[in-house]
Amino acid sequence: MLCCKLQTIFTYVMNLETDIEASLTVLHSGGLILYPTDTVWGLGCDATNAAAVAKIYALKKRSDEKSMIVLLSDEHDIPKYVTQPDPKIFDYIKGIHKPTTFIYEGGINLAKNMIQGDGTIGIRITNDLFCKKLINRFGKPLVSTSANISGYPAPALFEDIDVEIKSGVDYIVQHRQDDVTAASPSAIVKLNADGSLTIIRP
Repeated sequence: MLCCKLQTIFTYVMNLETDIEASLTVLHSGGLILYPTDTVWGLGCDATNAAAVAKIYALKKRSDEKSMIVLLSDEHDIPKYVTQPDPKIFDYIKGIHKPTTFIYEGGINLAKNMIQGDGTIGIRITNDLFCKKLINRFGKPLVSTSANISGYPAPALFEDIDVEIKSGVDYIVQHRQDDVTAASPSAIVKLNADGSLTIIRP
């Protein structure tokens, strides 16, 4: 019994490593990945590469005036991409359990087509094991946007993702494709310049 459990763990770790290595190759070359997040399945790329970001907008048939968010693995990385992060936000992040995207003022060090005209940027600290490992290994934030054509519902399961999306990426992560628990998008909170919070999506 113990041998079987160890073999299962070993297989899981090796498969995860295969996905990470393949994803890193694509990300470094400016390509797109289709990957599971702590919310719905997402389209991802290097959030500092404007050409890669443009590919996602094109695949989703979405105006670049509509924002996409970035994933980070640790809240301590936020100051690298936001000009004036309020220290109170770190305590707030630690106190929440639902995946939550924060809209910050003054986005920096990201692709220009990731930062909105008003200078804001959406950032989520992911708790998903695969995403954390991938971001840590990549050393940069990842774009995360629902894997759907603009105007259509976000896919709750891998099997719900449109074939056009699947055929438009450079790598599809194998991890968690067989999940049967439907996922939902994150909450969205705006961090205002005065330090107050506005709930956009609970």
